[in-house]
Order: sequence, then C-alpha cells, then structure tokens
Amino acid sequence: MNAILPAHVPSAPTKVPVRVLMVDDSAVTRSVIGGILNDATDIELVCRAGSPDEAFAFLARERVDIILLDHEMPGRNGLDALPHMLDAAHDGHVIMLSSHCQRGSKTAVAALSIGASDALAKPASGHSGREFAAQLLCRIRRLASARAPRDAEGGPMVLRPFPVGFRLECVGIGASTGGIHALAELLSAGLAKPDAPILITQHLPAAFIPHYAKQVARMCDLPVSVAREGEALRPGHIYIAPGEASLSCIRDGGKVRVRLIAERDVFSSALPSVNPMFAGMADCYGGGALGIILTGIGRDGTAGSKALVKAGGAVIAQDEASSTVWGMPGSAARAGLVSACLAPADMPRYLQEQSGVGA
Repeated sequence: MNAILPAHVPSAPTKVPVRVLMVDDSAVTRSVIGGILNDATDIELVCRAGSPDEAFAFLARERVDIILLDHEMPGRNGLDALPHMLDAAHDGHVIMLSSHCQRGSKTAVAALSIGASDALAKPASGHSGREFAAQLLCRIRRLASARAPRDAEGGPMVLRPFPVGFRLECVGIGASTGGIHALAELLSAGLAKPDAPILITQHLPAAFIPHYAKQVARMCDLPVSVAREGEALRPGHIYIAPGEASLSCIRDGGKVRVRLIAERDVFSSALPSVNPMFAGMADCYGGGALGIILTGIGRDGTAGSKALVKAGGAVIAQDEASSTVWGMPGSAARAGLVSACLAPADMPRYLQEQSGVGA
C-alpha cells in the first residue's frame, strides 16, 4: 500500500527513539494510544495534546518525528489543522488517525492530498485492538525508518544528460508516500498540458482509488479515469492504476492499449507498481517516453527507469528537499538514471526549457 503504509511490513527498531506527538481531544483515546506506544522501547510519546493549539505550543519549542492527528475535534478539525501542523513540525510526518479514515474514505484521501504521510482508522467497537496496535506501530516504524539517513547510499549522484531532440509521446508518473500532495503541485504548475497520455501509479489500496481519481480530476482540467484493460490510450487523458493491478501498456497495431498486470512486481513487490508502467512505456513509446518519480518509500521505479533510459526515454525525479520520503526518487537518482532532481512545481518549466514540453 505504501502511501497508506502497509501494515504487514515489519521494521527494525531505530537506535534513537522515535519522538511522537499525539493530538486528540478524547482523553480515552490518548490513554489507549499512550498505552500502545509506551510498550514500545523504540518509540517515545513526547506529548499528548488535547487540541491543535496545545500541539502548536509544544512544536514551537520541541522537535518531533511523527504526529498522530485526529480529525474530528472541537474548534478546528484535523484537516484544517494539517497544513499548519506540517509547517510547525518542519520535516516531521503526520499520520491522520481518525474514525473518519476508513479504507477508501474521502477524509483519508483528502488528508493524503494535503500532505499527510499516512491515514489510519481508529478501531470500531468489536474490532481487534491488538491488530490496530500492530498496524499503528508498524506504520510509525516504517516512516521513521524511511527518515533515517542512509550513509551507505550517500555516494555522489550523477545526472544523465536530457535526451537531445526529445519529443514527448507519453508521460508516466510514479509516487508513494506524500505523492498525492506532490502530484497536485506538479499538475497545478502546468504539466497537464501535453498532447500525450499521462499514466499515474500511486501506491494506494484499491478502496481508495475512486476517491483518488476524483481528487486528481480536481487538480487539473484534463479528463481522468481509472485505467481499464484493453482501452486505447488517448492524448490529453490521465489514466490511473487501479489498486489491485499495475498499469502498463502494449502496442496493438497502430494503437497503444492499457495492459493491467495483477501480479506483484518482482523488483519492488509493490502492487500497483511503477516498474511495469515504465517498462511498458519503454516498449511502446521508446525515446518518446517520459518518466517522473515523485516522493515515496522504497525503490519502486528504478528498474522501470532503466528500461526507459535504455529505450532512449527520459526520467526526472523529485528532489530530496521537497520529498516527504526520498526513497523512490533517491534510488533512481543514485543509480544515475535521472536527468534532473527538482521540486514538482519546477518540473514543467524544466521540461519546457529542455524540449518544449508543456509549451
């Protein structure tokens, strides 16, 4: 799932305890969550705030790694407080923790689009508290692990020259944690203009995809749809990978059609995965394919970028400073596969300067 972080992926405890701030108006919830976190030796609950204002006061003097933010609170709800919470927390991650964040809910997708790194529903009456505790701890640890510096991977980064005479025929955008917010910045900056199909793979469960598609449609003026097997790709149309399959493409005579792949990607184990999307674009469009890798945990997109570059296409990636997690873009960049590392809002201008894309 990744953007909604997978509950089944374990993560080794970090050496320095993860500093967590909880924001919830319910004393009962603060007590329950506090009990879960206090049993974890690698996590430190540094503040139990009963309101956003109390949390802001704490953040003005203390640093935190993770914020657990409730949505429905008196005075100011979580979605309203979220952008300000991100500003106050600097590089801290926010997990929206609310009964309104059931799988596929509008609140969860809205939180992710604003900048939350994850969203998790509080357990309903009769549901397993043990399962919820395991999910919560796993998601905190995974985000903390992604934040940790990777000294072994910190070698010099070499950018590839952008292909000379590049003519855009297809755009593929891959993202995971923090990707919805990054995509909004990218599309609003003018990427959604080229006369070419745009394929998007965002790591999300299937239940979230319908709301996500509506969210993307609000980001731009192009038609948006969840990709269907066998449909012909049309210029100026955005196709979104369904949560239960990877989005790729295949050439059929004079047309390029959607190909959905139900198996998990062999390189990343992700589903949906960016790798099959990029690989299909390389086969169908060759030197006219453009891959864009946005923020996300893991390495998905690197293997597909190799195929794009080998076919003569181009790859650009989000820079570390603007990424929620510089996993996916960083992996491709360190592999020497990208021509530029940029904030999403700067990508359309770069592409226009290089090849006239979006002009």
